[in-house]
Amino acid sequence: MAGKYRVLIADDDVVTQDDWREILAGWGYEASFAEDGDKALEFVERHQPHVLLCDLRMPRRNGLDLLAAMKERGLNLATVMISGVGQIDDAVRAIKLGAYDYLTKPVDLDRLQILLKNLTSHVKLSEENQRLRRHLAEAGKLGSIIGRSLPMRRVMALIDQVAPSSASILIAGESGTGKEIVARTIHELSARHDGPFIALNCAAIPDTLIESELFGHERGAFTGADKRRPGCFELAEGGTLFLDEIGEMKIDMQAKLLRVLEERKLRRVGGSSEISVDVRVLAASNRNLEGAAGDGTFREDLYYRLNVFTVQLPPLRERSDDIPLFVEHFLTELETPPNKTVTGLEPDCLEALKGYSWPGNIRELRNVMERALIVTRGPLISLDDLPPSLSPKHKTRPIFEVTIGTPLHDVEMELAQRTIAYAGGNKSEAARLLGVSLKTLYNWLKAEEEDEAVAADPKA
Repeated sequence: MAGKYRVLIADDDVVTQDDWREILAGWGYEASFAEDGDKALEFVERHQPHVLLCDLRMPRRNGLDLLAAMKERGLNLATVMISGVGQIDDAVRAIKLGAYDYLTKPVDLDRLQILLKNLTSHVKLSEENQRLRRHLAEAGKLGSIIGRSLPMRRVMALIDQVAPSSASILIAGESGTGKEIVARTIHELSARHDGPFIALNCAAIPDTLIESELFGHERGAFTGADKRRPGCFELAEGGTLFLDEIGEMKIDMQAKLLRVLEERKLRRVGGSSEISVDVRVLAASNRNLEGAAGDGTFREDLYYRLNVFTVQLPPLRERSDDIPLFVEHFLTELETPPNKTVTGLEPDCLEALKGYSWPGNIRELRNVMERALIVTRGPLISLDDLPPSLSPKHKTRPIFEVTIGTPLHDVEMELAQRTIAYAGGNKSEAARLLGVSLKTLYNWLKAEEEDEAVAADPKA
């Protein structure tokens, strides 16, 4: 079985190549060689060996730099580092960079043989997992992502490719297309899957608080800071931080975020010392960040730092073939009211779902299915169980009437709520229809919540 496994030896000592080839062939492995780190990296990218035996000290690119470069490019290769007696500290650093183990010179061949046997077993299991993920993707599922349409198969293939790397990823797409689900799936498929996944919606946090939310604060840093509080970066240590709606972040805050991403160190608000952080950052936006970087509303250097890879999610209207999959999923996931059995949809009802434009995307479809489960008599959901906006006869927008003398604030709040409902819960679409920024809409909603709280408890 071992004969099909390829071992790359990265070592500048060419004299020992024949010895290595003979030893590995005797154990049933195919050996290849690279005399320096650059050639080793090129070989790994082109030929994808199963195992790498790597000397710590090599010309052009040493073993640690080679490991870091492979990690950055998503080349997940089982590696054994070979070090000299005085290089143990570097060998330990190699383990932290992802090496499986290290051996000191002269190499203990019995131990090496055991390591290779363990590694090839690990490689076999990894290949089986990859085949399983490909099979699930073909069946319309990758992690929590659902989709069998051509656009989603492309997205799934890209996610499967980039998830194992440590690279930053920008997830683009309209609100409601499932950007956080994609981020969670990338985390679950990465080497950080045992670490925390922390999500922060940048548009929902007031500008005055977002620095504290991200980086934490010390006691007494500002009014109300009665104790030290870690921020999202510290909470995500060893895992993944997902920054949703990052396009709504102010320019001055973007500069502080960029510094942390580049230096991997932060300083809490009110703090005097720097804290090292090991966090993979995934970002998402429904705005065109490339255009925003071009017109100066988003930092260009931060855009390129985040945009190592881009996962562009298609809107639901461009993947109508996936709607039956979502319907089946929601019928299973959502709670059916007591004493009611719902087994599916009538054909004309499903056609209406497939023919609708879905401004709220998957989030809106979920809300529609939840409503239908409540109002239907079953066992099949009919066209009459759908909201009027989904009827093929529905062509006009609903009318909002205002009584003369109604306070302007009340009119704005009512219009905002009705527009959000019309957009299927898609706040970004609602903001577009209202002609305001998403941040402004969030501020309106927050002010409304505060007014309701005061009305409920005037003493508060």
